[in-house]
Amino acid sequence: MKLLLIEDDTTLFNEIKERLSQWSYEVYGINDFNHVMQEFTEVKPDLVIIDIQLPKFDGFHWCRMIRSHSNVPILFLSSRDHPTDMVMSMQLGADDFIQKPFHFDVLIAKVQATLRRVYNYNTEQVSIKTWCSATVDFERNTVSNEIGSIELTKNEMYILKLLIEQKNKIVSRDALINSLWDDKRFISDNTLTVNVNRLRKRLEEIGLGRFIETKVGQGYLAIEEDSP
Repeated sequence: MKLLLIEDDTTLFNEIKERLSQWSYEVYGINDFNHVMQEFTEVKPDLVIIDIQLPKFDGFHWCRMIRSHSNVPILFLSSRDHPTDMVMSMQLGADDFIQKPFHFDVLIAKVQATLRRVYNYNTEQVSIKTWCSATVDFERNTVSNEIGSIELTKNEMYILKLLIEQKNKIVSRDALINSLWDDKRFISDNTLTVNVNRLRKRLEEIGLGRFIETKVGQGYLAIEEDSP
């Protein structure tokens, strides 16, 4: 999916672009803040992220302009902490508001949740995936290999999908919690631990438990093969 990031801070723009690109999003910026709408039309983004403080016109102005032409989801970024900013952004039709400074995992989780909600981009969109020589069926909530087949709860399968989509990369606890929270599944840190432990025990039944690793103080990792 294509994301348009309307942000004039080059350092922050590059950091956000790098993080979102790791999740396979195409991130575009604005080359000329005099022609934001022209560049918006050329990119045709699936989601827009707008900073409030911008050169020429502020983010509220561009939100109004975008909303007059499109229903594309919009997320606001702001270093200002006045509650009227959040109220104004919602009144203009924004989908969410993120306060600076923010944790990148929170931003990514909000982007994912918004895209799922708007485009029905959910765990069932890609129904079958192969991981560690096993077949993972997201519609039936099953994982099968030559040893056997297990059925997972929806929460367990949702966590497994988030992990194997980023296989061999650490997914932080904050990213998991925020993604699950926005999906209205659960918000408790302890509940996340319980669900991951239960998922690992279920995977052990078909010899895959060792492929879900806990990285203390960081998060969880789904590996494609045994670690060295």
